[in-house]
Amino acid sequence: MGAMPLALVTGASKGIGAAIARALAPTHQLLLGGRDADALATFAKELPDAKPLAVDLTDPDAVATAVAGIDALDVLVHSAGVAPLGRIEDADREAWQRNFDVNVLAVVELTRLLLPALRAASGNVVLINSGAGYNARPGWAPYAASKFALRAFGDALRAEESSLRVTSVHPGRTDTAMQERIIAGEGREYRASDFLRPESVAQAVLSAVTAGDDAHVTEVSIRPR
Repeated sequence: MGAMPLALVTGASKGIGAAIARALAPTHQLLLGGRDADALATFAKELPDAKPLAVDLTDPDAVATAVAGIDALDVLVHSAGVAPLGRIEDADREAWQRNFDVNVLAVVELTRLLLPALRAASGNVVLINSGAGYNARPGWAPYAASKFALRAFGDALRAEESSLRVTSVHPGRTDTAMQERIIAGEGREYRASDFLRPESVAQAVLSAVTAGDDAHVTEVSIRPR
């Protein structure tokens, strides 16, 4: 790859992750992380200096193998996520486990493995969190708990790794396939105009990672107008 900084974006084949990849593409080499190898390969062809990195982020051994050759990493964006919802009386262990496996533990392990590469580049770590990382609404306990945990991880990482910039991004409801499933589960009509565009979230991420060396954007909250 060339001289441009290197960025790894998880969940890059769709939604917010794909929008972030597009926003970074003019100024960064890209590693597009996700599980769908075909979708990632197709998307990589659309972007300059992009390569797919197909891996199941919940498989620690596979992740370790996938990132073993990365010596310096300028930007790590954790955009992959899931949102099994449910009231506490109804949500089973599997719903809680799935939220924490993908939204927290996969993030922690990938970051841990890449810390030497991030330190080498004095890099940026961006955690795509949620408004649910601030407020736990009825029926959202498993998801919100995972996002509260993700915010705590970001705070601890920021405190421990002074050479890195760590940004927690908290979008409100965003027009994605995940949001469509949530609205369907709530029994409501889906109107894309009610929600943030993924591109708006991506612009916030771009601003954070391209801020001047004197600036550390620690937390961003974005809401639909």
